[in-house]
Amino acid sequence: MPLINHLDYKESTVKGRYVTLETLQKRWLTNLNFSTLQNIGTSVDGDALKSITLGKGNKRVLMWSQMHGNESTTTKAVVDMINFLVSDDKHAKSIMECCTILVIPILNPDGAKRYTRVNANNIDLNRDAKLLTQPESIALRNVFEEFKPDCCFNLHDQRTLFSAGKAEKPATVSFLSPAGDIERNVTPTRESAMKLIVAMNIMLQKEIPGQVGRYDDAFNDNCVGDFFQTKQVPTILFEAGHYPKDYSREKTREFIFHSLIEALRVIAQEKIEDFKIEDYFEIPENEKLFYDVLIKNPQVVNSNFSPNHCVGIRFKEVLKEKAILFEPEIVDIHELKECFGHETFDCSDKNDFDALSFRKEILNLIITAEQ
Repeated sequence: MPLINHLDYKESTVKGRYVTLETLQKRWLTNLNFSTLQNIGTSVDGDALKSITLGKGNKRVLMWSQMHGNESTTTKAVVDMINFLVSDDKHAKSIMECCTILVIPILNPDGAKRYTRVNANNIDLNRDAKLLTQPESIALRNVFEEFKPDCCFNLHDQRTLFSAGKAEKPATVSFLSPAGDIERNVTPTRESAMKLIVAMNIMLQKEIPGQVGRYDDAFNDNCVGDFFQTKQVPTILFEAGHYPKDYSREKTREFIFHSLIEALRVIAQEKIEDFKIEDYFEIPENEKLFYDVLIKNPQVVNSNFSPNHCVGIRFKEVLKEKAILFEPEIVDIHELKECFGHETFDCSDKNDFDALSFRKEILNLIITAEQ
């Protein structure tokens, strides 16, 4: 299938990092006629949890986004995916004919409003798969048991610190076929998830070569993906990461959109067995090697630093007036020999220093820092 033109289906009313259930209801859901829009439960704060069911095929795919409220990129991609699936495109019609797709666009609406990872009870829903202490967790489990999916997509964002292996490449998209047991055996269930990931990776390598990573598969059956794997349902963790200069994650949104469509295409066409699990293990594991800003030779502007020091800065995401601000903070001061910056400034280089002088908040942070 040729790559779909994402712009044809990108929902312009849903953008940026702050995406809430209210955003979807006011700007998108009201413009779509879904006879299969359902309430599947209620959040801690009393918001209705929504699901959307599409298609009429016998291959059943369950996907949920924003179980961590501050991870909205995949929600935007899911909205775009639905816009595509309900279109007149022949490939969309083929998927809809072969698959039934149930989407929970925002599982944690309370966390989304607060822009927090956790829900209103300060619980990480992705550590509540077995205990089921939260209404959102119970709602997801009920959907899982009633819908009886053949495959699950667990949709998340990841921080900007991840590299795809040890190369100077951000992990713009990462995947995991979670383990289903403590020994991390490669079961038939895991194999199916791995092969779907290989299919998506082949497509993505043409768009973002070297920028796809693989998560560590340490087993924790309190995590939803691991738990569903124990139930013999292939489950894929999607992680939307950083693309250069894309802190609003609108470009990464596009890559997640393409990944979702590619996975659905492979499922619909029964092509999973065309791919090899060996290729899954060729995807480099994520490493934590990136800073948002890396400052070399900071002693030029602050004598507290030694000549061999670098300063690693990461942005803290802060919700203010329904917008996300990126506030720099120093997180590391040492040699940082094997680390990278999404931006790098060398204070001893006049051109770099002149460029840094326009980033006054960052420069002042370095000037006033204490060892």
